[in-house]
Amino acid sequence: MTRIALLPGDGVGPEVTRAAVAVLRAVGARFHHQFEFSEWPIGGVALRESGSPLPAGTREACLRA
Repeated sequence: MTRIALLPGDGVGPEVTRAAVAVLRAVGARFHHQFEFSEWPIGGVALRESGSPLPAGTREACLRA
């Protein structure tokens, strides 16, 4: 299993991220591979939620992925 930390960010980021996940799921189904996705805040969304554009939890999730 491959862990992927999703960082949709702002603007078109969420739309692009959703499309990328759909592609990876199709690839995984075709080649019998599993992906584990987790979504984390970054950028303006994170800044509004936590006061930091790159919260510690997001950074740690990226390092684990």
